[in-house]
Amino acid sequence: MSATTTAAGSTGSAGSTLRRIRSAGTLRAVVSRGIRGLSLRGADGHWSGMDADVVRAVAAAALGDAAAVTWLPTDPAQRLERLVAGEADLVACNLTWTLGREAGHPVLFAGVTCYDGEGFLVRAADGITTAEQLAGRRLAVQAGTTSAANLAGWFGPRALAVEPVAYPTPGEALAAYARGECAAYVLDRVALAGERAALPDPAAHVILETAISREPMAMAVGDGDAAWYRLCRWVLRFLTAAEHAADEAAGQDRANALAAAARSAGRHGPALGLDEDWAARVLAAVGTYGDVYARNLGPASGLDVPRGLNELWTRGGLHYAPPLH
Repeated sequence: MSATTTAAGSTGSAGSTLRRIRSAGTLRAVVSRGIRGLSLRGADGHWSGMDADVVRAVAAAALGDAAAVTWLPTDPAQRLERLVAGEADLVACNLTWTLGREAGHPVLFAGVTCYDGEGFLVRAADGITTAEQLAGRRLAVQAGTTSAANLAGWFGPRALAVEPVAYPTPGEALAAYARGECAAYVLDRVALAGERAALPDPAAHVILETAISREPMAMAVGDGDAAWYRLCRWVLRFLTAAEHAADEAAGQDRANALAAAARSAGRHGPALGLDEDWAARVLAAVGTYGDVYARNLGPASGLDVPRGLNELWTRGGLHYAPPLH
């Protein structure tokens, strides 16, 4: 094996993060403590969810093995701290991309994994149908999230107020809501779909239609390694580009369209510190962005979260696929 090639590709332009990951043989990824549809550890130890699949895509590209991941379940308040402390290589943990987070930490957001908005989970029996009806009530939120600020920003201008009650972990916030300590659980609406499914009687709870914020959930990396940032960004971009390529084929020959997309992206592998098969490995590991969404959040997942803003731009969504040439 030459000095410029490894089993996972060329090291000629690999950054220090990629070299460390290959030396260790594993990708360290911060994920949630457990949110169905995003990142959740099963009884067999297998992690499932959209965030988990994004991590696998990066591992497949960088290491040639989608399973070469060290999962780091982390409380919301510590997500970026673990990355900054050098304990993790990336964060894929229903983390909202904000100016404050990117300006206040030495991190960069490599791209949006899921467009969302903060919402409310309420008990159907309470008869609450609008967010305004929650005025004056206690609402469960997670510490270390943007929920409290979002609540103030939405209710304040309406001359209304609520009492956010912060809990250190998602599990504690959901349990407090389930016990009736709070009238609603406030979280990103996609995440709420998974949290509702974890309750003993999901049908007894409703996610209100109102979204009170913009929550572009994104993958984050440290800002000291441009090569690693570029690699992660293009792995994520490739997922949407591959779905776009398959759509352009109009369903006539999806397999050939995806193979062509993988070849087009693959030829740039050496410039990313990878080999020319990296994109084909990503597709083999997780499929396209559409496949990832359908598997983890679509009807077959049991959550049935409409794609909405997470559709490709050609179908009215916000995911725009950059060219692969």
